[in-house]
Amino acid sequence: MLRGFSARFCFYNPFSQLRRYKAIAAQNHLVNEDIKAPEVRLVGADGSQLGIMETSKALTIAEQEGMDLVLIAPQATPPVCRVMDYGKYRFDQQKREKEQRKNQKTVEVKEIRLSLNIDVHDFDTKVDQAKKFLSAGNKLKVSIRFRGREMAHTDRGTDVMNRFQEAVGDAATVDKPAKLEGRSMQMFMSPKTGK
Repeated sequence: MLRGFSARFCFYNPFSQLRRYKAIAAQNHLVNEDIKAPEVRLVGADGSQLGIMETSKALTIAEQEGMDLVLIAPQATPPVCRVMDYGKYRFDQQKREKEQRKNQKTVEVKEIRLSLNIDVHDFDTKVDQAKKFLSAGNKLKVSIRFRGREMAHTDRGTDVMNRFQEAVGDAATVDKPAKLEGRSMQMFMSPKTGK
């Protein structure tokens, strides 16, 4: 061991990459010799029903075709197996999952903080920013934080929220109206679906 170095910095862990593939590995099927059922219902590579037979016989049929025997329905009686190229099947499945993740649109919740004594220009800037967030398809959380003696004037906070709602009104719908929670007032908005 090297002196002066911690053990965690000295050695490379080859198993650190395995965490990345955990989700894919969770979808594994039993293949070839891992199938322990005494008899199975066999489906051919072309989708034809080959009937119920012993697992060893089904395995020899799969080997003759140069493919794998894959357990696809373990809960059925007898379990259903299919003759297929399992490596190609896994590759296609991973490719489909990657394509689905790429096409998925994530909706973010953007936050805009107002103050009780906000000036006209600052208010207009916040409205423009909110419209930009909403046009990008994001949801919006508008909040006002009451500090010190401002808690005595929560009605003014409601007025600022209503004014903000009217200014953004054509671009958004209010999911949750302005409500006081502790020392902050919050309102949630989402983009109009017709846009």
